[in-house]
Amino acid sequence: MKSHFTFSKKQRNGIFLLLILIVICQCAYFFISFQSNHIEVDQLELANFTKEIDSLKQVEIKARKPKIYPFNPNYITDFKGASLGMNSQEIDRLLAFRKQNKWINSTKQFQEVTKVSDSLLNAMAPFFKFPEWITNPKPNYKASDNTSNSYSNKPKTYAQKQDLNTATAQQLQKVNGVGKVLSDRIIKYRNKSVGGFITDIQLHDVYGLTPEVIQNITNQFTVKTPKAIKKLNINTATVDDLVTIPHIDYDLAHSIIEQRILMEGFNSINQLKKVKDFPLNKIKIIELYLHFEKEK
Repeated sequence: MKSHFTFSKKQRNGIFLLLILIVICQCAYFFISFQSNHIEVDQLELANFTKEIDSLKQVEIKARKPKIYPFNPNYITDFKGASLGMNSQEIDRLLAFRKQNKWINSTKQFQEVTKVSDSLLNAMAPFFKFPEWITNPKPNYKASDNTSNSYSNKPKTYAQKQDLNTATAQQLQKVNGVGKVLSDRIIKYRNKSVGGFITDIQLHDVYGLTPEVIQNITNQFTVKTPKAIKKLNINTATVDDLVTIPHIDYDLAHSIIEQRILMEGFNSINQLKKVKDFPLNKIKIIELYLHFEKEK
């Protein structure tokens, strides 16, 4: 066996050279690429494939985008406004405007109130849906155009005026600016409570009646048989008592009582103006349900 593992110097050199060649071949196999780097690409086919991929991406993006349906911008909430791209300041301006019981009746007015950018307005405006009486208002004919079936704009005396609590929808529609929709709203509001209107001022609570139209109505009608109401003493009323008054909710009722404690009672309706978030534009209506008498 010893003779098989005994090598001469030449044989050892040959074996060493062979090992070196094996190592070189292994390195060449792992580190040298024998493939051609040039790849033939069909540019037309590649362009068509890229175009198809882009179109599929656009379809997917469009499918993921929330669908917007027509809506009345007066009822935009925080979530709705944010999803439409409005920032918090723009939404707050709209909510503050609506809190005054005012209404937005045009795209231009929406931008004036919220101060949204032109680009955002152009994206939102196509989805605005205003009431029909705004988009298709009834023509306001001049006095010279009035027929015998319409009232003139000339104010009548108290004796000549008709009772607003007994007026029919047909009679109200004779007033300039009042159509079927508005007359139905007036009747519906009147019938919400037994006895109808307390005073003409309540017409301001009917949605859609502008000051001009209200003036036209009160030129021909007035409340002659007011609903009887029991007034609350603002200085003894509880929260549950106060929330029965129109335009007073629980938050406002609590604020009124807190202010009442600080002032040791109210002496007049004007002092209610100091209450936080008090609806100043509704103060005359709220006053109908209150009287001021301090506890002894």
